[in-house]
Amino acid sequence: MVGMVDLVQFLRARLDEDAAVARAAKPGPWAVEEDRENLTRWVVNEEHTLDVGLGYVGNRTQGDAAHIARHDPTRVLAEVEAKRQIIEQHERYAAERRRMMGGWDPQSDDSPILAALATVYADHPDYRPEWAPTT
Repeated sequence: MVGMVDLVQFLRARLDEDAAVARAAKPGPWAVEEDRENLTRWVVNEEHTLDVGLGYVGNRTQGDAAHIARHDPTRVLAEVEAKRQIIEQHERYAAERRRMMGGWDPQSDDSPILAALATVYADHPDYRPEWAPTT
C-alpha cells in the first residue's frame, strides 16, 4: 500500500475533525421522546430539545430521530478514541515488524485495517484512491 504515513496523517486529521464537531454539540446522552398529540418527536438530552417532527412520511422521521440519538457526541467521541487506538496499535505492530526484519518490512506498511477505517472518509477531497481497500 502506498503512502501509509500519509494515510495515518489523513485518518488522524479526520478523527480530530470528528471530535471537534462532537465537542461543539450539546452533550449526550440523547434519547428519542414523542408527543403524538402535538405531532412532534424530539431528540433530547437533559437540557436541550431538537424537534425533528413526526409528519406523515411513514417511519422515516422515527429512524432519523433514532439515528441522531444513537450517534450522540458521547458515542462519537468514544468511537474516535477507539479508532485512534487502532491506529496506535497498527503503528506499534508495524514498528515491531520492521525491527524484527532489520529495518525493512513491506507488510508492515500494508494495512487493510487502516484502509477500511479511511473508507468512511472516501468523499473527503484529501482521500486518495490508492488507499481504497483491496478485496
